[in-house]
Amino acid sequence: MEKRINLVEGNIFTSLIKLAIPIMGTSFIQMAYNMTDMIWIGRVGSKAVAAVGTAGFFTWLAMAFIMISKIGAEVKVAQSLGRGDNDTAKSYIISSIQINVILALAYGAVLFMFRKPLLGFFKLGDPSIVNMAETYLIVMILGMAFYFINPVFTSIFNGAGNSRTPFIINSIGLVFNMVFDPVLILGIGPFPRMEVLGAAIATVLAQMVVTLCFILVMLKSKEQYLKFNIFSKPNKENIITICKLGLPVGGQSGLFTIFSILIARAIANFGPIPIAVQKVGSQIEAISWMTAGGFSTALGTFVGQNYGAKKYHRVKEGYRATMIMAIIVGIFATLLLTFGGRTVFSLFIPEEEAIKYGIVYLRILGYSQLFMCIEITVSGAFNGLGRTMIPSVISVIFTGLRVPAAYILASESLLGLNGVWWSISMSSVIKGILMVVIFTILLKRNKLFKEEIELVA
Repeated sequence: MEKRINLVEGNIFTSLIKLAIPIMGTSFIQMAYNMTDMIWIGRVGSKAVAAVGTAGFFTWLAMAFIMISKIGAEVKVAQSLGRGDNDTAKSYIISSIQINVILALAYGAVLFMFRKPLLGFFKLGDPSIVNMAETYLIVMILGMAFYFINPVFTSIFNGAGNSRTPFIINSIGLVFNMVFDPVLILGIGPFPRMEVLGAAIATVLAQMVVTLCFILVMLKSKEQYLKFNIFSKPNKENIITICKLGLPVGGQSGLFTIFSILIARAIANFGPIPIAVQKVGSQIEAISWMTAGGFSTALGTFVGQNYGAKKYHRVKEGYRATMIMAIIVGIFATLLLTFGGRTVFSLFIPEEEAIKYGIVYLRILGYSQLFMCIEITVSGAFNGLGRTMIPSVISVIFTGLRVPAAYILASESLLGLNGVWWSISMSSVIKGILMVVIFTILLKRNKLFKEEIELVA
């Protein structure tokens, strides 16, 4: 299971593909967790779905805090191992886990103390939905440490060039969740019917299984950087470095969640069908951005290791190779959503009125798929160099501008509902173009890359 890919030598394209495919698989597994919960909880009823969906918002928001140590670990482990420095890699792993555990406990404590007003913000109205949402949230809070730590363990292995191990471990967790979701939700065999409570317990148990698998793999590993003690004295410098790398991305993640809520409110003004269209459409669109996310993480690891090894020509070649793959995916996604919207959307909702809305949504979002794939992929290159602030600032500014643009364009005198879709699509186009332009300028101005090219020539 523990096989690292040599990213500082050998064929660049082959290395990137081997690294990226398991990362993409892991991303789709995370999406499958949510889909599995919704499929089985849907058998209980719409109120249960509303409860789980509402409480689930707070686990989505948790990613803002998880990303701090996740990105820091990924970047510094990749750069350290690229230099062949196992001790520094180990030191950063310890610091990232320490940060992660503290944030998990703090976030869980805040959620528990303020769970009632936080759920009250959504004005669910029905007391039974509120009670179910609170039940689900309390169980998730109890398992918050596992929910926090697994992405960091995943990033440590990815940063080392071993994306296969986290893919296998997360797959084990998904299978566990798929088995126990119906058993605990519906009460199959000797188990009582627990409905929403059962969904929460199944999810937490699955996360516990994943954590235990990671720990077992690390205990059995022969890699020296995985032999660490998390109770070591905190390294102040490491913690500062990790926070500097991770805070921009964490802030970006948290603000993205907030912007999405505000846009959802704008969509709600047009009735229930547009809400359903946006929910389904975003799941369809997720296929392209998760694929691009796999390229982004792989490129970040590749760039980080080669930058740490001072092989700057491989950084540029790896960037070009990954961009070609991302562009191919982006073009395919653009063509599929633009011209195949009816076929794709009707697989999810068969109602003709919803399909009409869905076709328009997918066509408008389809125009930006190429640029969205480029944006996500280039952000990985920035991360690998340790320049996480640049893509985060660009993303926050232009994703944030979606909110006023959506409300303005959605007015009856302009584009109506389509204005919301255009606000999302246009921002992705702008972000994709800006990312490429700024990264190209960064490479041209960086003396290290110029010196390496001269040496190779």
